[in-house]
Amino acid sequence: MENRKLSIRLMDNEVWWGGDITYGDQMPFGRETIEIDLAAGIRGNQAAPLLVSSKGRYVWADAPIRYRFEDGLLTVVSDSGEPVLRGEGGNLRQAFLSASAEHFPATGTLPDARFFSVPQYNLWIELQYEPTQEKTLRYAEAVLANGLPPGVIMIDDNWMEDYGVWRFRSDRFPDPKAMTDRLHELGFQVMLWTCPFISPDNAANFRMLESKGYLLRDERGETAIRRWWNGYSAVLDCTNQDAVAWYQEELQRLMDDYGIDGFKLDAGDPEYYRASDRSAVPMHPNGHCEAWAAVGRRYAFNEYRACWKMGGQPLVQRLRDRQHSWDLNGLASLIPNGLAQGLAGYAYICPDMIGGGQIGDVENNPSFRIDQELFVRYAQCSALFPMMQFSTAPWRVLDREHLAYCVEAAKLHAELGDTFLALAQHASTTGEPIMRHMAYVFPDCGLEDVTDQFMVGDRLLVAPVVEEGARRRVIRFPAGEWLGDDGSRVQGPCALEADAPLSRLPHYRLVEE
Repeated sequence: MENRKLSIRLMDNEVWWGGDITYGDQMPFGRETIEIDLAAGIRGNQAAPLLVSSKGRYVWADAPIRYRFEDGLLTVVSDSGEPVLRGEGGNLRQAFLSASAEHFPATGTLPDARFFSVPQYNLWIELQYEPTQEKTLRYAEAVLANGLPPGVIMIDDNWMEDYGVWRFRSDRFPDPKAMTDRLHELGFQVMLWTCPFISPDNAANFRMLESKGYLLRDERGETAIRRWWNGYSAVLDCTNQDAVAWYQEELQRLMDDYGIDGFKLDAGDPEYYRASDRSAVPMHPNGHCEAWAAVGRRYAFNEYRACWKMGGQPLVQRLRDRQHSWDLNGLASLIPNGLAQGLAGYAYICPDMIGGGQIGDVENNPSFRIDQELFVRYAQCSALFPMMQFSTAPWRVLDREHLAYCVEAAKLHAELGDTFLALAQHASTTGEPIMRHMAYVFPDCGLEDVTDQFMVGDRLLVAPVVEEGARRRVIRFPAGEWLGDDGSRVQGPCALEADAPLSRLPHYRLVEE
């Protein structure tokens, strides 16, 4: 098949965002040579065949693209589908809104409102592969005992009998209904981890699904067995609507029988599919990722990590697992990647788990130690994202002072719940990001390279500390009067070095004229 190619000469001072959001720390594009191939895969996060420009232009393709910036030229290539350039003149906001309206319009719906006003508590790092009914209840009770607000609790991998056998393990969860009832009493909503993988070692279940044609097949027509982070499994064919109906019936039974509120729908990354795979509807691997994401749209309580072309949909999008570190493998990546999420069309976003959700940090690692300062700065950075998520129990790993700072961060998030919900409702009709790049709100102000602060809506400027040991930080203020959380007033435009002790998450509200 002939490649479709688009060559675009960059305007003066024009820069771009988009594609794979994992490259957020390298955005904006346009000044340095970089080449990214979305057809070869995405790096565990969200992506879209979209590029948006500070000068009001955008590029879109209905299929995966390869793009290269070099010497003032943007080259976009697609193996199928025609990449298009739209817009001429304007700014980043205009480019995004035009692309959103035309190619991934908002649906008018959003995830459950409670996502925006209470923390999430995912048990992944705290319990790893050993969740139990007793441990889950103990964790929830400890949340309240330590002054944190109740929220959405997620029971992660290994609660179930096997991959594809979505029944509670009776040895770990002897009375799931009683557990869920108690969690609801305590003020929590309850979500369960699931994935599209089917264990071939569970003979009866595997045979049934295989015989019905619900499993992906390889180029030879044999049931595909894929290596993923937990071993080798078959893969549910989510282009087969009967297979999806079976899967959703299994999840509905958990909701009906036990009162489960929703699901974390993990995996589905393009890397687990092949272009040669045989499915009910032939798909590029990225298309299979998109089909898996579509499964979750019926659940108000949902969470995804890997997604393709799902901008505007009512899906919670968490950043991929980050390390317990200050660098771009950890804390420093949250803001630039979160900004990239919004500019790729994903408004309902959540950073990774506070302190880092990379299992490799803690699994079989007796020498691992929590950096308490880093943990606090993770919590503060997360607090003014649209959502925030704990896992490692802060009361277990922090002293009283550092725990208090994390509790304050969680309470701040809850206090701003109405603000986040109003912006989420706005996003559900306009597609606009909730967490916005400075250049999105204040174009032509030289803020394109600012990636360590952000806007919540158009009036709340957030400048977390993301550098080890820092007790002051430089904040860029656009024009206007800004009222700080510490009572200070700043007249912009200016760059100001502000006090940022460990107890403070600097944020400023634009004063109404």
